[in-house]
Amino acid sequence: MEDLLLRIWENLLHRTEGPFHLRFYMQPSVSLFFAIRAGIEDAKQGAVPFLWRFLVSKGKRKAVAREGWEDVSKVFFMGIAFDVLYQLVVIFKFGSQAYFYPFESIVVATALAIVPYFLLRGPVSRLVAQFYE
Repeated sequence: MEDLLLRIWENLLHRTEGPFHLRFYMQPSVSLFFAIRAGIEDAKQGAVPFLWRFLVSKGKRKAVAREGWEDVSKVFFMGIAFDVLYQLVVIFKFGSQAYFYPFESIVVATALAIVPYFLLRGPVSRLVAQFYE
């Protein structure tokens, strides 16, 4: 298990260099754009910040999650596509990686698309709500 985590960590570090490294800036930026847009809309509607609303609304979690997923899903799937392309280039063109790791594509897409969205939407909503009071 320790070897698996070490391999994943090393592979993730290698992704920040070489082909497609620009996605480490672009994907979080696009995700943050959607988070800011949604946070402003939440503030206009007087809604509770997103992550808090997700955690405390027991019967409506699915609807709240779907609302966030509508914004971030496109960026997430583009992240998976870019990581698959990265791995194929590294395997077949450079030969510096021996295998294809689909789980790592999901980890990278989650880190670059979903995490920034969920971390920023609530604070933006709170900040903008102060101007609407």
